[in-house]
Amino acid sequence: LRIQGLIFLILFLSIVGMLAWLSKRYNVESDWTATGRNTLSEASIKLVQRLPDTVTFTAFARNRDLVPARKSIRDLVGRYQKLTDKIKLEFVDPETNPDMTRKMGISVEGEIVVEYQGRSEHIKTPNEENITNALQRLMRSGERKVLFISGHGERNPLGRANYDLGQFTQHLSKKGIKVDTISLTKTPRIPDDFSMLVIASPQIDYLDGEVKLIRDYVKKGGNLLWLHDPGSMHHLDALAKYLGIRFYPGVVVDPSTQLLGIQDPTFSLVAQYPHHPITNDFNLLTLFPRAAGINDEAVNNEWTKTALLQTVARSWSETGKLKGAIQYNKDKDIPGPLTIGVALSREIKTDKKKSEHKKPRQQRITVIGDGDFLSNTYLGNQGNQDLSFAIINWLSYDDTFIDIPAVTAPDVQLNLNQSTWSVIGLLFLVGIPGGLVIGGVTVWMKRRKR
Repeated sequence: LRIQGLIFLILFLSIVGMLAWLSKRYNVESDWTATGRNTLSEASIKLVQRLPDTVTFTAFARNRDLVPARKSIRDLVGRYQKLTDKIKLEFVDPETNPDMTRKMGISVEGEIVVEYQGRSEHIKTPNEENITNALQRLMRSGERKVLFISGHGERNPLGRANYDLGQFTQHLSKKGIKVDTISLTKTPRIPDDFSMLVIASPQIDYLDGEVKLIRDYVKKGGNLLWLHDPGSMHHLDALAKYLGIRFYPGVVVDPSTQLLGIQDPTFSLVAQYPHHPITNDFNLLTLFPRAAGINDEAVNNEWTKTALLQTVARSWSETGKLKGAIQYNKDKDIPGPLTIGVALSREIKTDKKKSEHKKPRQQRITVIGDGDFLSNTYLGNQGNQDLSFAIINWLSYDDTFIDIPAVTAPDVQLNLNQSTWSVIGLLFLVGIPGGLVIGGVTVWMKRRKR
């Protein structure tokens, strides 16, 4: 019996040790929830399996017991890490490392910076849809190019002056978007190997031949970002007419900015946005210094127009001098609310001879009545930077996100009436304890009789 007991003990400990070794080497999990809400969707799984290089997730969350952000992020990113060893997760405490937090432009608790091959994306609301689409943008972003027109006093896309757009294009390069410039007088042809053309607040009139080149580019279906400051059109009237828009005279005045401590009345705030791919889920304030109002009421059945940015009803376009006490003059000024940003789109038919089965392509154009909001001075104010990225993503067709439906949990609530709750309460508070007591007394009495 002793030998048998010893053999049993040795075999039992061997089996326990083997199971411990297997559990360390292999991991098997199963999601038993009704809707599989703890499992990645098929689209996310396929995308992660195609990752050619390492992706680093840097999450900015405080290291405190009462802050649940770290646990939720670790669980969410952990689902991706189970599929590949090319995803790394790091945590940074904003309280102990404020310099890095400030340098990375972190604005909310739990924000994640995803870095891939020198490019990066910020995720402010961590969930599967946002993470998967950020990975998708990073994997294909090397194909995007932006071309800026130069030679007419436009804002320099690589400049460091307050008026220029150097910081904006620097952020674009981090996302893998290449930036280049073109002078239409030196190169009288607009190439077609880029995502969009940018007109950035010219100060000198365009030549007729240059305007024709831009119009022909738009007619052929090219995407365009047009930044216009109040004042002269610089011979771009024909382009505005073709798009079915015109700019109001004067500068937009917004008295509501004084509530935020901004004394300059020519600063306009936008807080509400329409339903559009650019502004979906966008809820940040955006600031526009010295903006021009846009009239997009011209009838043009070719274009689908959306007023992206609108000032408050109390605003107006001041046509007089901006000196002293500025007041609304109903005989001269244009009342608000005023549109200062318009998105236009239309379907471009493809050449059937070249591609019989290809669907029509959507041409996209965005016109903003202000170029300062992208300048080095004002890019970091409120949500200007996030809005600019959304505009670039839309114009470069990078808004075709992977649609991951929200998975709801049908089994998280138990709705019972009062009588059922009473029965359950009696069962656990009286029935089960009473049964245990009776069973114990019965066993005790039987043993005493022996």
